[in-house]
Amino acid sequence: MLWLSEVMLQNQELESFEDLKLELAKRAKAGELFFQMDVKPGYADTPNDWQDKLEAAFTARQE
Repeated sequence: MLWLSEVMLQNQELESFEDLKLELAKRAKAGELFFQMDVKPGYADTPNDWQDKLEAAFTARQE
C-alpha cells in the first residue's frame, strides 16, 4: 500500500502539486497497485479536487 504521506516524506524536494502527480504516476508505473490519501498536500497549487486528480494520475499509469 502506497501512502501519500510516505511519498511526500520520501520526496521532500517536490515543489508543487504537479510534481507530486508526476511522482505518483512514476510509482504506479513501477508497479505500485494501491494508493491511499491520508494527508492533503500543502502545495500552493493544490486544487480543491486534489483527491480526484491524484487518483487519476496514479491509475492512468497502471493501464
